[in-house]
Amino acid sequence: MALAFYNTLTRRKEPFVPLDPLRVGMYVCGPTVYDRAHIGNARPIIVFDVLYRLLKRLYPKVVYVRNITDVDDKINARAKENGEPIAALTARTTEAFHADIAALNALPPDVEPRATAHIAQMIALITALLERGHAYEAEGHVLFSVPSMPDYGKLSRRNQDEMIAGARVEVAPYKKDPADFVLWKPSSDDLPGWDSPWGRGRPGWHIECSAMSREYLGVTFDIHGGGQDLVFPHHENEIAQSVCANGQPFARYWLHNGYLMVEGEKMSKSLGNFFTVRDLLAQAPGEAIRLAMLTAHYHQPFDWTAEGLKQARTALDRLYLALRGVADIRAVHRDQVPLDVLAALEDDLNTPLAIAHLHELATQLNKAENDGEKAKWKGALLAAGDVLGVLQQDVEAWFRWVPEGSDGLSDADIDALIDQRITARKEKNFAEADRIRKELAEQGVLLEDKAGSTSWRRS
Repeated sequence: MALAFYNTLTRRKEPFVPLDPLRVGMYVCGPTVYDRAHIGNARPIIVFDVLYRLLKRLYPKVVYVRNITDVDDKINARAKENGEPIAALTARTTEAFHADIAALNALPPDVEPRATAHIAQMIALITALLERGHAYEAEGHVLFSVPSMPDYGKLSRRNQDEMIAGARVEVAPYKKDPADFVLWKPSSDDLPGWDSPWGRGRPGWHIECSAMSREYLGVTFDIHGGGQDLVFPHHENEIAQSVCANGQPFARYWLHNGYLMVEGEKMSKSLGNFFTVRDLLAQAPGEAIRLAMLTAHYHQPFDWTAEGLKQARTALDRLYLALRGVADIRAVHRDQVPLDVLAALEDDLNTPLAIAHLHELATQLNKAENDGEKAKWKGALLAAGDVLGVLQQDVEAWFRWVPEGSDGLSDADIDALIDQRITARKEKNFAEADRIRKELAEQGVLLEDKAGSTSWRRS
């Protein structure tokens, strides 16, 4: 079927028709680097990574831009709280972000612009807004005039009162309208600042993405993505700034992933259900976290549960077992994603259906009776895994995964016990062989005996 997405802007599912079929542009809002990424941050990373993988299968060139916000009041506050330089904080948390999402099998974007490297572009955009009468100066600030844009609010479809409340806008006497928002604000000597026509200062949050998307994707581009929490005010304000400054349409398709809950409740440190990606990587492999996230449709709310993570790991065990059974078979047509998997993803990224097809492929692989069939189904399973970003590990490495700092049996310990068991069986000391099997099982190690060999995996 033809690729189609639910477009937040139009509130309907639409066929995707790129501006240029030879070059698709996608911008996704990235992290504000003042702390480690939490699992709510991980959901859009994973969702739009699947979309990126799909687009790369369908179009000759895809330019995926995901920014780093490294100038923000949250960053300033955290650096002061930590007693460390802002540059050190942003460098450290950016490095941690990259490590965490790499563990989730997220591909790097084609461009990852940092806000602090694009101040000139932001100043140029603000200047254009002033010249066109969509912004004004007030007490060292430059603000966007919301009443100057008659269709402001078309993305979120909120009325004026809802927009003011939802934006949590600062009440300030210099504003001409309560909904007006900051494009540029003054910086004191102890805060990051850049010279500008309006004095030393720093940009507002929203202008950053408008400037960086224009720099790398042009005035009008294909897809803008992010979490549903960004629809208002961030994405609404991006549209306002970009359309009013450039006089042309901004992003054509808006995709938003749903909110994330934890065990049925809003994630909160006060509730004790706040988890970073790093927290979860100490419990399970990154692929299990990724698959768990993909079991719900991206547009729907998602309830993260410990049981869901356990089920995702069990599901991957089954898929990797199918691959382990054909380890000596060379896959064919490795780059051809099966049509039913492709059709599921082309239908507004229906990852739950794509995962169901993944299991069907594993079943076919397990049933295959000759090497030709095994090679075909192995290739199909791996290709399907590639577009979903799973089954990317060495099979044996998957089954030998242990959390960092684990004090359980090492691989060498396990191999030694298996050798002892093999010796016991050769000597027909089956009681000892059974004892060793039981000891390993109690340590979470499962044995699989085949003709002439024994393999193992951690449960």
